[in-house]
Amino acid sequence: MYYLSVSEAAKKWGISERSVRNYCAQGRVDGAILVGKTWRIPQNAEKPDRLNKHSDKPKSLLEVLKAEKAAKLHGGIYHKIQIELTYNSNHIEGSRLTHDQTRYIFETNTIGITDAAVKVDDVVETANHFKCIDMIIDNAAYAPSESFIKQLHAVLKSGTTDSRQDWFAVGDYKMLPNEVGGMDTTSPEYVAERMKKLLAEYNAVKEKSFDDLLDFHYRFERIHPFQDGNGRVGRLLLFKECLRNNMVPFIIDEELKLYYYRGLKEWEHERGYLRDTCLTAQDKFKKYLDYFKVPYEG
Repeated sequence: MYYLSVSEAAKKWGISERSVRNYCAQGRVDGAILVGKTWRIPQNAEKPDRLNKHSDKPKSLLEVLKAEKAAKLHGGIYHKIQIELTYNSNHIEGSRLTHDQTRYIFETNTIGITDAAVKVDDVVETANHFKCIDMIIDNAAYAPSESFIKQLHAVLKSGTTDSRQDWFAVGDYKMLPNEVGGMDTTSPEYVAERMKKLLAEYNAVKEKSFDDLLDFHYRFERIHPFQDGNGRVGRLLLFKECLRNNMVPFIIDEELKLYYYRGLKEWEHERGYLRDTCLTAQDKFKKYLDYFKVPYEG
């Protein structure tokens, strides 16, 4: 069988090369195969119908992410989320890697040489965070569990300096007391009990509201179950739960960081701070969805 390249198919069908790659990644081109990073398209393959026809059902963000992840598609919404969520979530926690360095690590699995020193842990945790995002995509349809949350932490902190410390329980609950934002958190001996209670109460809610997700996030961060990495694990879980409940997810960036911290601190007294911050982040994320033509509600 004779195969066309992406550029040849684009010319034949009168569409952009990006559209051809997206059709292939979504499994909408019969017989298309991925060889390395290059799509090969059967010469007799027909141009897929547009998704906006009444007979077609639009794909959800989760479906698009799974398709692009499986196809190892570069330049799509999956690629964008990997870089933006990883950079911003790590940056909030003190990572010194730049946005360009984060993107370079994802795209090439190497680190660009700079004049400034780079912490090894920042590089390791960045690479690990990419794997964590894959985990939340693969497991988005399932309710959160203790085992999954611990596994997420284990992947995030694997190979770091912390993982070589006897007192640091990678993939397990903390052994020493800690605090967040100057506030006390749950003592180590009560963490398992509080986490079981949190998950049981959250998973018992069948039709979840946006506030239900934010409350789960707040309670998780107040428990602060791990020695370190709680913020990143918590935000990964929040992103996952948005996908599972068909809500527009969001990314807390540098501009919103202080408002996010204030929202967490004041949640029990005034829910509007955190809600408004996350809704603002949602509006920013909708621009990504609009650009990549991913349908969403609201």
